Amino acid sequence: MTDLVQQLVEGLSAGAIYAGLALALVLIYRFTGIVNFAQGELAMFSAFLAWQLSQTLPFWAALILTLAISFAAGMVIERVVIRPVEGAPEITLVIVTVGLFFTVNAVAGWIWSYQVKSFPNPFPDGAFRGGGVSVGFGSLGVLAVVGVVMGLLYLLFRYTGIGLAMRAVACNPQSARLVGIRVGTVLALGWGLAALVGSVSGVLSAPLLFLEPNMMGGVLIYAFAAATLGGFDSPGGAVAGGLIVGVAETLTGAYVDAIGTELKIGVPLVIILGVLLLRPQGLFGHAAVERV
Repeated sequence: MTDLVQQLVEGLSAGAIYAGLALALVLIYRFTGIVNFAQGELAMFSAFLAWQLSQTLPFWAALILTLAISFAAGMVIERVVIRPVEGAPEITLVIVTVGLFFTVNAVAGWIWSYQVKSFPNPFPDGAFRGGGVSVGFGSLGVLAVVGVVMGLLYLLFRYTGIGLAMRAVACNPQSARLVGIRVGTVLALGWGLAALVGSVSGVLSAPLLFLEPNMMGGVLIYAFAAATLGGFDSPGGAVAGGLIVGVAETLTGAYVDAIGTELKIGVPLVIILGVLLLRPQGLFGHAAVERV
């Protein structure tokens, strides 16, 4: 029983990281209808930026500056890369985001090389122990950060004018434009917000995965599974889906001998396939309804 609880704790910690990136994917999808395949690479680039800034600044100052730069970069990407193909066929948007994936990866490799680097852990070493279960302070920190991010997003969307405008655009851009909301600006803000949330996931992942340009490839697959399971139109569902995927991956790797640690990457793929076949809108999403 103790071992099971330990695995659940580790699964929740991993799931919190997946939830952060899944939340970024959902934010962009809600505002623009685009599945951003480059979200993991943008998070990776932010982690590199935080590492570079931390060479000369205190870590938390470097992190705050990284979040600000990531937010601005997300807005610029929407304006320069996404806006010109707005309204294009879905395959065009997929190609653009995949192209952005490879571009960001190559630029990161060109600037910082593909050599693995260590990233400072923002949380203290050690663990809380009780009842035979050990919970690392890092795991608790990851869960706390994701919880704070989710809480701040809720407050933003629920109680601010900007959040209300973003909800209106996500619901119906045409109607929002008719009542005077600057839809283009709101879409850019949505991309900036998603880039900021994704950068948090990148910074949380880097101490665990080590810092290198390909580090977020696996995390992105788990994040897609989390967003699919929770529902691509549900931010809360993305967080819940991330935690579920993290626990499922950890328990499967620990207790299913045929899978082990080597084949755990197949778990999110099975989840994606199962959800698409049984409930395409996800656990917390809403099925699209069209009037004829």
